[in-house]
Amino acid sequence: MGSVFSGEHTFKQFDAELEAVRSRVLQMGGLVESQIVRAIQALSEGNLTLGDQVVADDQRVNGMEVAIDELCSHIIARRQPAAADLRMIMTVLKTITDLERIGDEAEKIARMAKLIHQKDRLLMPRFGEIKHVADVALEMLRKSLDAFARLDLQAAAQVVREDSHLDEEFRAILRQLITFMMEDPRMISTALEILFVAKAIERIGDHAKNMSEYVVYMVKGKDVRHVTIEEFEREAKG
Repeated sequence: MGSVFSGEHTFKQFDAELEAVRSRVLQMGGLVESQIVRAIQALSEGNLTLGDQVVADDQRVNGMEVAIDELCSHIIARRQPAAADLRMIMTVLKTITDLERIGDEAEKIARMAKLIHQKDRLLMPRFGEIKHVADVALEMLRKSLDAFARLDLQAAAQVVREDSHLDEEFRAILRQLITFMMEDPRMISTALEILFVAKAIERIGDHAKNMSEYVVYMVKGKDVRHVTIEEFEREAKG
């Protein structure tokens, strides 16, 4: 009888450890999300203090990645998880890598915001479009985190679909900025800085897409990277 209770206790303890890991991932995701919001706000308002906070908090994001990585390593060593539990741990390790890289992109945007506003460049070409794609990328991140939290394959499929739209919008911004630079060579430096921001936002979308693909792996054990959108959506529905 004692061994049965001991086994049940061990199982519950393991379950609690896995839940703690999932919770830490969502906490890290929340911090990265706020980093993006503040970086774009720093760009739109010229708030250099806010931009400095984003840069400083990048160390917190990095620290969270290291802490979660170590926690997962300890769980693998002590519990030797199998099947779905092991897939969950592997998904976490992949997800925190993408979250850390999203944090890096937010830091790049904050640094670029500081550069733009320190030069007192009041005219920012295509900023309306930049704000729009930033909102799209932010929503993709939120959906991918929600898909991870609720094991929601439909939400994951939406993120993959939105990533193709985000890529199209980035290419449109690129074409517009090239035209802008050709028409007014004096604005080349500023246009290139805005392009750098747009590229960072596009990369945030790419990482959010990666995170959604990991959710399908976690739930179904299938690697859906590099498949077509239609194949992904069929897998998510199946």
